[in-house]
Amino acid sequence: MKAIRLVNTEDGKCTYEVGKIPTKMRMETTSFFGQTKVDAYEKVAHPAPRRQYVVTIKGKLKFKVSNGDTFIIEPGVILIAEDTKGTGHTWDLVDGDKWERLYIPLNEGGEDHFIPEKSKK
Repeated sequence: MKAIRLVNTEDGKCTYEVGKIPTKMRMETTSFFGQTKVDAYEKVAHPAPRRQYVVTIKGKLKFKVSNGDTFIIEPGVILIAEDTKGTGHTWDLVDGDKWERLYIPLNEGGEDHFIPEKSKK
């Protein structure tokens, strides 16, 4: 499954990687919760509150990381939020009027199973 992972850089900023997560693999989680409301802290640059998968059910968003790079998240793309320090990221809803999503926190020290795309150098 296509995935984009947010990570911290050594200078305390945020960047992203494109890749995938395998199917039919048990993930190290114990709970999940849904959300449609946008909390105040989400409207400005912020780090992820915890390491977690974010599964978009409805909505299309443009994410922006600290260096100005952007990417699109929409249903079918799993976001792995691991930028838990520093300035973090921002996002804007670009299609639709609601972002419906599931948050699936990773267990402390749990593997995210992210496989980055191979570099095309």
